[in-house]
Amino acid sequence: MNTHPLLLEALDAFARLFEEAKGCEADATGMTLATADAKGQPAARIVLLKNFDARGFVFYSHTDGRKGAELAANPQAALLFWWPHLGEAGVEVRIEGATERVSDEEADAYFAERPRMSQIGAWASEQSRTLDEREMFERRIDAFEREFEGRAVPRPADWSGTRVVPRAIEFWHGAKFRLHERWLYERGMGGDWSKRMLYP
Repeated sequence: MNTHPLLLEALDAFARLFEEAKGCEADATGMTLATADAKGQPAARIVLLKNFDARGFVFYSHTDGRKGAELAANPQAALLFWWPHLGEAGVEVRIEGATERVSDEEADAYFAERPRMSQIGAWASEQSRTLDEREMFERRIDAFEREFEGRAVPRPADWSGTRVVPRAIEFWHGAKFRLHERWLYERGMGGDWSKRMLYP
């Protein structure tokens, strides 16, 4: 893969901040995922970063819940990391781009590493649908535990990974008196990346 030097620079900066955040945060992988439906109605929730490289930033979830439906209708997303303990007054990283499904091989490999009860939960949950009572969910968990007893739990067909392919990565370094420092990396229409500083 021929990766643009400025994208590599941005990914290296992210990796350094991510490692620093993991040393002082409860869970540095938490990121806000913002999506919008076909009518432009926005929605946001926290998901966990599971992998990143020059191809993009990956999280895993059901594909037929609300966020999956929104991404199917409008495959654009934004990610936001907020690490308040970094630097002088916190660090924020914003990522925007198109989304794509990871390969079945990638999804299978990650699913196989999950704790067994998390695997069972992926089968038992009908994500975002109405649940009349908690006991119904617990009965579904019990049923899938029995179904997969004594064997590996396969990945459900409606559970996979989504990769946000960045077209913009912004680093916001907080400072006193709102005198923040902001750097924006952007991919142009031709595929080249640029870097510029923004006013706070």
